[in-house]
Amino acid sequence: MRALTVRQPWAGAIAYAGKNIENRVQRWSYRGPVLIHSGATIDRAARKHPPLAAVIRGLQLDQRAVIAVARIVDCHADDGECTPWSLPGHYHYVLTDVTPLPLPVPHERGQLGLWIPPAELVARVRLQLDDGTAARLLDEEGF
Repeated sequence: MRALTVRQPWAGAIAYAGKNIENRVQRWSYRGPVLIHSGATIDRAARKHPPLAAVIRGLQLDQRAVIAVARIVDCHADDGECTPWSLPGHYHYVLTDVTPLPLPVPHERGQLGLWIPPAELVARVRLQLDDGTAARLLDEEGF
């Protein structure tokens, strides 16, 4: 299990607007379940990205909280525009099974890149998932 801190409104787009690619300049070998943690800052320049501009109104932009659970299943280098969410010159991490949480789970500290969430945070997230979703996304690593 890992967590990934994503600035808003990108984190909200993953949770609520079908953004199934996370763009990063570094490459990781990790594949598996990931908590989507909304960071402390808002990316004001994001409004210039056409798919995001179309959905940003009305998105709940919680900060410093886990707002969804997903699975990283693949990563590929920029190959043009694989989706409207892809950014040129970045690695594209493919997200599946994105499941927004009914309520954000506050967690003040994220960090760049993937990080290992404390067990108590994973337990608080688990409480918001039905048993089937929790088993599918969290239990493979014993959480």
